[in-house]
Amino acid sequence: MPFIADLHIHSRYSRATSPDMMIPQLSRFAELKGIQLLATGDFTHPEWLETLKKDLKPLGNGLFQHGETYFILSAEVNNAGYIREEFHQTHNVLYVPSFEAAEKVNGFLARYGTLPSDGRPTLKLDTREMLKGILPLVPDLMFVPAHIWTPWFSLYGSRSGFDSLDEAFGDLKKEITALETGLSSDPPMNWRLSELDPYTLISNSDAHSPSRLGREANVFECEMSYAEIRDTLKTKDRSRLLFTIEFFPEEGKYHYDGHRACQIRFTPRQALAGNELCPVCGRKLTIGVLHRIESLADRKEGFVPPNAIPYKNLVPLEEIIAQAIKAGRDTAGVRSRYSGLVRALGGEFNVLMNVPIKDIEEHSDERIAAGVANMREGRVLALAGYDGVFGTINVYATGDTPPDAPKLQDAPNKGEQMGLF
Repeated sequence: MPFIADLHIHSRYSRATSPDMMIPQLSRFAELKGIQLLATGDFTHPEWLETLKKDLKPLGNGLFQHGETYFILSAEVNNAGYIREEFHQTHNVLYVPSFEAAEKVNGFLARYGTLPSDGRPTLKLDTREMLKGILPLVPDLMFVPAHIWTPWFSLYGSRSGFDSLDEAFGDLKKEITALETGLSSDPPMNWRLSELDPYTLISNSDAHSPSRLGREANVFECEMSYAEIRDTLKTKDRSRLLFTIEFFPEEGKYHYDGHRACQIRFTPRQALAGNELCPVCGRKLTIGVLHRIESLADRKEGFVPPNAIPYKNLVPLEEIIAQAIKAGRDTAGVRSRYSGLVRALGGEFNVLMNVPIKDIEEHSDERIAAGVANMREGRVLALAGYDGVFGTINVYATGDTPPDAPKLQDAPNKGEQMGLF
């Protein structure tokens, strides 16, 4: 039986997160959305680890349970260090199969940072040295570089990252379990780098509030256990990882280049034409994900590796409802319609991917149903995000396309959407 997994979130102990990021609320929202497996986030934080021990029941297979939701122990860390006299900061997600393993990891990491200071602690330790130190303690560790293209704090980030896996990891690149593509890129963008071919690409929400769970996720069909999930990801098994659930990448807040302070949003070509400088203030633009991929790619747009994992682009149901009724996403009217629809039709992901459009219309209205239909068929308009500003995906694509908004190609219905970018 397939299950949906969101493998990167945060707790209330991380900066800029909702106080509702606690296990009971996370479990309740996961059920509303149709997510069966959630990461816990933040096991490096002492108070959160104690909360996890209190709220979660170990299942003996490396996973844990609260209510109807299963959990996997995870933590994101910020590795800050010098490699060959260059300073890098990268975010990485660690997964372990037990509280004992989490305590071993925490004991090692505490030498390099103050773990109680933040749910995502900053460590004066580069990524390779961290891996070298942890693997003897937890041989079945899962290690995933996070949101690998964002300008700051990522593997390939334009501001603080690397230009290759060899540069970042050397001989330890074989210890990478999977790579997280992040909200501002989708699989076809990543397929343009041949060095990523051996690795499984996964997608997760990196949620800081319960309502954002599952904005990206993964669909598995395997035994729900730590060992089976780890093996699926390490072997890039298409029969067990069926597809990933993706944002339209333009919605991510670092897709295009730009300068938020001056409200400048540029395509890579526009940025290059202006020497990557803001035309208003003259400062350097924040170089976005699309530009960074263009600069490192060794393949043309449209290339599909033979072992590529399929994907589906979705728009969160609350965003569709908000557009339909012309209200803010987090308003009471949107929440009321959302709750009624997902409870009646078996969860958000079931509504977005499976429920017949006529049934959605019967339980909501014609406009909401039309928005879901447009999203499924790729009939949307995108205004790309830049420099920390989220983009917008208009599922009611009427009128002229904004001049700097790329028009998405029509996507095939369901199945393997391989040609969307």
